[in-house]
Amino acid sequence: MTLSRRFLLAAALAAPTVALAGSYAIAPATAAKREIFAPGGMAIRGYDPVAYFTEGKPVAGKPEFTHVWKSATWYFSSAANRDKFRQDPERWAPQYGGYCAYGVAQGYAVKIEVDQWSVVDGKLYLNYDRSVQRTWKRDIPGYIRKANKNWPGVLK
Repeated sequence: MTLSRRFLLAAALAAPTVALAGSYAIAPATAAKREIFAPGGMAIRGYDPVAYFTEGKPVAGKPEFTHVWKSATWYFSSAANRDKFRQDPERWAPQYGGYCAYGVAQGYAVKIEVDQWSVVDGKLYLNYDRSVQRTWKRDIPGYIRKANKNWPGVLK
């Protein structure tokens, strides 16, 4: 299934509960209306957004280090990372509310996998899966331009 077809299917199948398109889980419609992709209220699946920058990899957050921002609970691997985020959340939070950056470029708010990511010009971008990330990497500047135009309109 092509990437464009997969995102069309994701948008068409989004429902109040998680739907499946082939083997791909789709973000619930209620989550698609939120500014931050946070199933169950947990931003980026409980991973520490600061760690992508400081450790160069996804690191699971801990329940003792949380912060609520934009109606989502953000988890951190340390108090220091939580405090960095509190001081400047826009710097550390993923772009497009943590939705797949390629998906937003295509006009859709879809889920991400925390291990499919990139930092570009000091900003964190997350992707749907490895296949999507490969496509994303072919024209990151072009997809960022498209996503910037589409965001936050994909939430409506």
